[in-house]
Amino acid sequence: MSAPLLVVEKLEVVYHRAITAIQGISMSVHTGQIVAVLGTNGAGKTTTLRAISGFLGLDDARVTEGSVSFKGRRIENRAPHQVTSLGIVLVPERDKVFPNLTVADNLAAAVSRRISTVERKRLETLVFQYFPRLADLQGREAGLLSGGERQMLAIGGALVCGPELLLIDELSLGLAPVAVEDLMRRIVEIRRDLGISIILVEQNAAVALQVADYGYVLENGRVVLDGDGARLRNHQDIQEFYLGQVGAGGRRSYRTIKQYRRSRRWYG
Repeated sequence: MSAPLLVVEKLEVVYHRAITAIQGISMSVHTGQIVAVLGTNGAGKTTTLRAISGFLGLDDARVTEGSVSFKGRRIENRAPHQVTSLGIVLVPERDKVFPNLTVADNLAAAVSRRISTVERKRLETLVFQYFPRLADLQGREAGLLSGGERQMLAIGGALVCGPELLLIDELSLGLAPVAVEDLMRRIVEIRRDLGISIILVEQNAAVALQVADYGYVLENGRVVLDGDGARLRNHQDIQEFYLGQVGAGGRRSYRTIKQYRRSRRWYG
């Protein structure tokens, strides 16, 4: 297998020079791979994405230990525009679009110097192919779109920047199951057609593991479990704690589990 596109090695992030948010996180992403990053609120998922994309500084946070390498180049603690120029584009959890701009203007506002005007036009055409609903709504203000339509537009705005690595934070948040299912199908098509790599940060493990080639489970700022998507779906801990399946002792929520078998990392 070729060298990974992205390597995160023993990453530590500190907020306000005092609060450690993630500790020793390591992960990798290969070209054309969909990687899921799973965990409950506060697990460190969004902080990990911000460390990769360069958006930590907005929250007075910084990578204090470890490294983030993209195509062999160290990129931790770089400014967001520098990271984007290398081919890493983030779709954030909130504030995904400009509500007072139309759909067309939102796409036009997504600027990238790394691709030509011709390539940008090609990608914009592809966005309307992946999300035909956006083609019908080009003149509508983004603030009047449904949640699913705003998510489509946010992904479209990222795609016209020509990413090699697309970071999507909480794609399913607040959306109806049918909308999430459709978006996940589009994500798989985008990966297949454009050959880009994708990191999906999700609380909804069932959704993410349907499409992920590999996954990492975070808890309290650490990786506690990782493996390929199919094996994670069938892993007892994932089924019990994240998929809500009933075991021999009956249904139990994650919060009521007294002992979580996280003393061991699982690889196969």
